[in-house]
Amino acid sequence: MSFLDAPARMIATFFGAGYAPAAPGTAATFATLPLYLLLRRLSLPWYLLSIALVILLGVFSSGRMERHWGKDPGKVVIDEVAGTLITLSARPAGLGEIFLGMALFRVFDILKPPPVSSLERLPGGAGIMADDVAAGILSALSAALIGKGMKRRR
Repeated sequence: MSFLDAPARMIATFFGAGYAPAAPGTAATFATLPLYLLLRRLSLPWYLLSIALVILLGVFSSGRMERHWGKDPGKVVIDEVAGTLITLSARPAGLGEIFLGMALFRVFDILKPPPVSSLERLPGGAGIMADDVAAGILSALSAALIGKGMKRRR
């Protein structure tokens, strides 16, 4: 173990959420909520910059942990954090909208429809992160469409 492994493990597991005994990806999605509530106060450019930072840290830390734990280890959940933050990039305030986004993200992350599934083939940390980034984008677009549909009905 090197000096960088401990902080990489902390980031990759999102401060231990990845050690959840069941459904660590879902646990990490819910563990992202306090971070989201903090970040949504930022202007959109700063919010998006924060997501970019999470993605960069995720590529580094998940790639590093993959060397220790094997290919795309379940304990690595920083990818779910990035995907959730992307999903919520419209920065909804209502709990219903937030949970809808989180549910949509979990569906896209678990089902991995094309082209999401093909991104897992990228090497190392990029492959771990890319499919969840794509699932987050699809979830954000779906949430926006659902939100527009609901507003028209009112």
